[in-house]
Amino acid sequence: QVRLVQSGGGLVQAGGSLRLSCAVSGSITSINAMGWYRQAPGKQRELVADITRGGMTNYLDSVKGRFTISRDNAKNTVYLQMNSLKAEDTAVYYCNADVISYYGFDDEYWGQGTQVTVSS
Repeated sequence: QVRLVQSGGGLVQAGGSLRLSCAVSGSITSINAMGWYRQAPGKQRELVADITRGGMTNYLDSVKGRFTISRDNAKNTVYLQMNSLKAEDTAVYYCNADVISYYGFDDEYWGQGTQVTVSS
């Protein structure tokens, strides 16, 4: 059994900062890519940022220069530091991980989601 548990998020004023964390636990052999997605009301879920096990990153254009994704492989944890937040960043944020389990299965898992609200 693999679990992704998110923390962080909440309400912040425009221009402020928040940090999201996502810890992966369970029957894990290794974790490949990890990432953060978000879904705003009435919109499709979109990739915000992802990071490979080796640390290569990829960002949604609208968050480049404001958000930073990082991971701690020893702790099986991925982070999203969000600075200069804007009202349009308001959404439910989900972490995602590509996990290889003890049994050799390669599956994708999701966190429970956390609300980020930016007031203008």
